[in-house]
Amino acid sequence: MATEGSAAESSRRPIKARGSAWVQKIAAALARSPLTPNAISVLSIVFAAAGAAALLWLPPWGAWLCAVGIQLRLLCNLFDGMVAVEGGKSTATGALYNEVPDRVADSVLIVALGYSAGAPWLGWLGALLAALTAYIRTLGGALGLAQDFSGPMAKQHRMALMTLACVVAPFEALWHDSRHALLGCAWLLVVGAAVTCGRRLRRIARQLQARA
Repeated sequence: MATEGSAAESSRRPIKARGSAWVQKIAAALARSPLTPNAISVLSIVFAAAGAAALLWLPPWGAWLCAVGIQLRLLCNLFDGMVAVEGGKSTATGALYNEVPDRVADSVLIVALGYSAGAPWLGWLGALLAALTAYIRTLGGALGLAQDFSGPMAKQHRMALMTLACVVAPFEALWHDSRHALLGCAWLLVVGAAVTCGRRLRRIARQLQARA
């Protein structure tokens, strides 16, 4: 997240891990390196794509590689903002790099989840709803409100759920030759994202009415 000043702070997702000593040390090292926050943001797409490819083309154990890819993608999402804000390397285009790679990474992973679960349409619907949760959040910000990162299926919740499903999936495939973990994950993601959209819209509406 390579954004400027107070606008950067108001649009940052609250992440407890930022306060961890090891996280701060890594972020400081990255800030001293030639890597830019925007490059770290783009790297998150690479990890997401690698994880999605492993899930699709290396079953069943490729699901574990996908879980690793998801976590590396999330680390990129953590460190790009820290390098930009705490490391003082923010750029004029940082807001674009903060949002666009996130939407691409989300879509790549969730669509792959749908295909791997045997329900491609669920993957596409999940990707659409995930993008919609982000759109509603940034819409609130554009209307002058604090951006709403609440769930129940915000980005960190989606990725935690998918990571869990990817860890379980190879065992299930080996023992039962089924894909219930991945399919259940896809359904929970879709339903949870739809609920999240509704909750965020209601909160925005209430705040706009109160302001009027």
